[in-house]
Amino acid sequence: MPDTTTPLWTAQEIAVATGGRIEGGVFDASGLTYNSREIGPGDLFLALKGARDGHDFAATAFAAGASGALVERPVDGGPCIVVPDTLRGLEALGAAARDRAPHVRRGAVTGSVGKTSVTQAIKAGLDLAGPAHASIKSYNNHIGVPLTLARMHPSVERAVFEIGMNAPGEIGPLAKMVQPHAACVTTVGPVHIEAFADGEAGVAREKAAIFQGLGPGGLAVINGDNPWVEILHQAALHVGARVATFGSEPFHDARLIDFTPGPDGARVTADVYGRRHVFPLKQSGFHWGLNSLAVILMLDALDVPVETALAALGAFQPLKGRGEIRTVHIPRGAFTLIDESYNANPLSMKAGFLSLGVKPVERGGRRVVVLTDMLELGDQSVALHAGLAAAIEAAAIDVVHAAGPRMRHLYDAISPERRGVWAEAAADLAAQAVDLAGPHDIVMVKGSNGSKASLVAAALARLETSTGEAPLK
Repeated sequence: MPDTTTPLWTAQEIAVATGGRIEGGVFDASGLTYNSREIGPGDLFLALKGARDGHDFAATAFAAGASGALVERPVDGGPCIVVPDTLRGLEALGAAARDRAPHVRRGAVTGSVGKTSVTQAIKAGLDLAGPAHASIKSYNNHIGVPLTLARMHPSVERAVFEIGMNAPGEIGPLAKMVQPHAACVTTVGPVHIEAFADGEAGVAREKAAIFQGLGPGGLAVINGDNPWVEILHQAALHVGARVATFGSEPFHDARLIDFTPGPDGARVTADVYGRRHVFPLKQSGFHWGLNSLAVILMLDALDVPVETALAALGAFQPLKGRGEIRTVHIPRGAFTLIDESYNANPLSMKAGFLSLGVKPVERGGRRVVVLTDMLELGDQSVALHAGLAAAIEAAAIDVVHAAGPRMRHLYDAISPERRGVWAEAAADLAAQAVDLAGPHDIVMVKGSNGSKASLVAAALARLETSTGEAPLK
């Protein structure tokens, strides 16, 4: 754990880092946030301007225990540091946190699929190795990255940062802010492609921009099985980085030899830098075979022994909405709920179908998917939704329930015997939860966060009752 006996920031340090002036007295800050509802005693409140002006919530933050505020104009309620622009001030504070702790080994992760889970799995390994720091939630944008940097206590030894994007040109500046010693691209796929005129190639170049933050000799960790590997490789070489690849071929630095799913996870066999390893995972999705190798390579680059990495992977639980598995008891039996409702794109959909397709089903049970729209696919949306039909058939999925106008294209493309319930929106499908699953079924819920797949997952989970009786409708 980081040292908690010394403050994260003093008012004087904040003023020097941001070029601001202290108003109303000095203070110490033990943390910082821009959300007044998340303020803890001793936190620095960041009055950022967005859809709402953070200055309007300064009084609430001070009442909740904030020790000070970073503002563009003086506010009532407590001491503050005044700067011309609070977002620029946050960025300066993040850079100062990085520069005052040159001993900290830093990693960064991006990718079309899996970046949050891989980041948190790396964090699990860092925690076992010593005091560590990481992104929380999905704090991976122009606010989340400098905020995570600014929250980094100088007493930590290692840190890992998630970096994401919604539009071209976002990843490079954030990577340069972090200045990682190792950076990973988990994979590249058709995600956010509506923002790129050249589709996936543009996405690949944007993801490759994470390597702009590496110094000469830094390590670029790349998915060697991805079709865009050459774009990633050239971007890494352009900045003088070393390259380590993970994939299924013998020439990869980390090679996946076997991935065997089981009822409670999976077993992985891999060669990493010439050493054979067999280790368990609590994740059963096939994509976790390669994800685990990315984690091992990143931890090795951050000076974490492979034995520690394997121990962390063996204990790492699926994150909420990213593969959580639970048994839901209903009349006449129970069904298995796999909650993949946090996000979705064509790559992760196909990986989910593949994983579901190999799970054993009890007599009388079915393999069921409940799907909501995939978003931000631009003019390829219709084709990419309908194109999932082949993966559904190949995985022998028995029933497809769907919600949303985009997912209707898949619903119409699959064979009639696989069609379950279709609804206009996730909320409408959630209202029919009792009709979506039966005893002994294995049910996977997946969709983009914005299309509210989580509503259906929550409704299915609520079918569980202490008496085993169906809930009242």
